[in-house]
Amino acid sequence: MIALLIGGGVSLWFTLLLTPIFIRLFHQLGWGQFIRSDGPQSHHTKRGTATMGGTVVILGTVLGYFLGHLAGGDALTMSGLLVLLMMVGLGFVGFLDDFTKVRRQRSLGLTGWAKILGQVIVAVVFAVLAIWVAGPHGQTAASHFISGVRDIPWLNLFFFGPLIGGILFAIWVTLITVSASNGVNVADGLDGLATGASILALGAFIFIGFWQYNQSCFSLRAVKSACYTTTSPLDLAVVAACISGGLIGFLWWNTSPAQIFLGDTGSLGLGGALAALAILSRTELLLVLIGGLFLIVTGSVIVQRIYFKLTHGKRIFLMSPLHHHFELKGWAEVTVVVRFWIIGGLFVAVGLGVFYLDWISRA
Repeated sequence: MIALLIGGGVSLWFTLLLTPIFIRLFHQLGWGQFIRSDGPQSHHTKRGTATMGGTVVILGTVLGYFLGHLAGGDALTMSGLLVLLMMVGLGFVGFLDDFTKVRRQRSLGLTGWAKILGQVIVAVVFAVLAIWVAGPHGQTAASHFISGVRDIPWLNLFFFGPLIGGILFAIWVTLITVSASNGVNVADGLDGLATGASILALGAFIFIGFWQYNQSCFSLRAVKSACYTTTSPLDLAVVAACISGGLIGFLWWNTSPAQIFLGDTGSLGLGGALAALAILSRTELLLVLIGGLFLIVTGSVIVQRIYFKLTHGKRIFLMSPLHHHFELKGWAEVTVVVRFWIIGGLFVAVGLGVFYLDWISRA
């Protein structure tokens, strides 16, 4: 518990107090945001705003995590380190994309396939470490099963043996990782939107991790009929708290009018962290609800493109992603962001409700 409180606090104060220094540094380096010419005209005033702010959040998270463990005297766990690996790895892919935009002085960075390749590499490395490196009680950080609220017994990916199972697991992890990271990336289009929505989703994993720790099958306090086999659930709550704390401090500077943006560095890293937390907490399919806002926003892009091609140029939305549609309908940017936060919060509440009802039904 000390690691959770200290880690989250350190991360929060790091981003809250030091982000202005990074803003000045990024301006000196010329790391300014480029704006799409076909987007809402009000966004052109944001040109030159410091970007790659995800580096600040990632640094704060890593520092908070290690200092929290040092202060609490707790041992580091493979589960916590894997979440950081996913966040830092995808953050680096996003950094390459952001840096390419800055260097080429345009709003397009890495090609779509180059970005996907980077995400796949990070996801596969994560999958290999998560399923083959044993932790406490001989458990690996991830399980062989596809999970909903907990492992689903009849969805054993290793049913056909370790080789095929390992390949299927790597594919499954890659699918979740690419979907989650791109979902947060697509939502990162308005001041504070992705940051606030991510805080809400990460808050869910703080609760889930702490609840699974109290109801662990290795704990005497647990109700055995409803206990969880998650490896190191408390450390998953700690790392989620560190990321969330860093985002809260960062949101002070990222809210409208934003002085710094997450950039792909932040959005891909956050999406990767959410994917890792879902996989390691055995709540993979529950991420559909917890990250419901990201799913809707990404879905609006997919629907728009499919409809555009099928109807030879017609559109369902004035512009996609969905938040830009409401901007063009005349909603103020802050109004769109706050209402989308409310929607995201409702999805998180439903996801936690499903999680708790599962435990109630078994207890």
